[in-house]
Amino acid sequence: MPATSQVTITPISTSFSLCLIDIFERVAHRAGAVLLDTCGSTKSNGRYNVMVWEPSATVTAKHGEAPLVQLDGEKAFTTDFQPFEAVTHYLHGSVANLKVDETSQSLAKQLPFIVGVTGFAGYDAGRYYEKLPANSAQTYTTPDFSVGLYLSSLIEDTVTGTLYFCSATGETSPPDFIIQPNFTTDFKNNADTGDFCDENDHKGRVSLASINDEKTHGDDIAKTPFSLTSDWKSNLTKEVYIGCIERIHDYLKAGDCYQVNMAQRFSASYTGDCWHAYRALRESNQAPFSAFIQLKNSTILSISPERFISVKQGVVETKPIKGTRPRFSDEAKDAQSAQSLLTASKDRAENLMIVDLLRNDLSKHCKPHSVKVPELFALESYEAVHHLVSTVVGELNDNATPLDLLASSFPGGSITGAPKIRAMEIIDELEVHRRNIYCGSIFYMGFREDMDSSICIRTLLAENNQLHCWAGGGIVLDSVANDEYKETLDKVSKILPVLTSHFGAGREQS
Repeated sequence: MPATSQVTITPISTSFSLCLIDIFERVAHRAGAVLLDTCGSTKSNGRYNVMVWEPSATVTAKHGEAPLVQLDGEKAFTTDFQPFEAVTHYLHGSVANLKVDETSQSLAKQLPFIVGVTGFAGYDAGRYYEKLPANSAQTYTTPDFSVGLYLSSLIEDTVTGTLYFCSATGETSPPDFIIQPNFTTDFKNNADTGDFCDENDHKGRVSLASINDEKTHGDDIAKTPFSLTSDWKSNLTKEVYIGCIERIHDYLKAGDCYQVNMAQRFSASYTGDCWHAYRALRESNQAPFSAFIQLKNSTILSISPERFISVKQGVVETKPIKGTRPRFSDEAKDAQSAQSLLTASKDRAENLMIVDLLRNDLSKHCKPHSVKVPELFALESYEAVHHLVSTVVGELNDNATPLDLLASSFPGGSITGAPKIRAMEIIDELEVHRRNIYCGSIFYMGFREDMDSSICIRTLLAENNQLHCWAGGGIVLDSVANDEYKETLDKVSKILPVLTSHFGAGREQS
């Protein structure tokens, strides 16, 4: 699929100021556009923002059906491979032998991704790998898994402000929509196959409009104001949520498991362009693993603070979050809240359970005796909450790929509970609706097999003019039901109120 065997990296120099976020806005409404956004945060060594916009091939899967593969210009077909394995075989396999152009090698050492695969695996993609009950309602049109192969990218160094155009297509000059100061675009997202594909645009190429056009279809979409048109409503009343916690306590006492992650879903109706909502959320949260993904009929807005698994030159890292306290504007009260988290035996026990689970998950594809825990119970403070975060590292086996590790560890233990499979069975019993993107993972793997991935907490799904946002927490035997319920509200305190204040309606209702 690549037009060349070499990858080029071109620093962009223009007479005007370029910002990747503003450039992405020009293609944000295009199916297949993906933004991986650090939001300026330096947590988790965040430095680079990445955007891609034209997948040459895709793998999608939903509802347990055989994954659908769409290769460049070919008719879509199903495969017997499971989703992650299909990505390895059909997408990554076509770029695995690429080499960096001699003139770009020093830059390549600095930059993540460059070209390769990126997309998401929703929580329910785990059903392809584990046999689970089907009690919770499946009401989503958004796939459980959607990943594209991207042969071009734009990467921003947020420290220096430099933009880099990366390509394996033979093109060394960036498209006009990147370098023209007032560029407009004309897009048609009417594909019948593939959530990332246009039926008249099989190669995913951007339909470039004249920069002199006064108005285009793309402008109409991008300029449609975002507005909430109803109040937020949970799919569980407070009483029902507390009843679910009591039921989990019964399972814990019976020895079924040690911890279960229980969530509720908030929903509101909306109209307009979700990109405007994302911009408001990124500014309010500054989360290091934020992302925006535009599909054919839905949009994912993620402002996640949590890394799932990263792999760089064979070094593996995961950073589970478990333990939360609210932030306060009063400095003394905020410090007290942070200290109460650091010294809370319950939260430390929760965190340690998940650390042990992830040590086991990493060990499946890491070298013997390489899995270590260099940091336990560190405090990380975000706009809405303080979190307790630990770090687990390892060395990837020589015969394993990062996607092998991701698949065998999926979904992340920090959002299931332990033991993982029994906890997932209980989640399916108690939660009214399936999770879809919530608690899944947004990830990339570059052609050099460098990978990073998030846990999709603080993540919203927009489809059919409904906006969904989830919040949950780990339930252990000494969890207090009212406190756990309040924690779910703390976690969305910089999401639901922000959207309400910026875009109207959206008052929170139980």
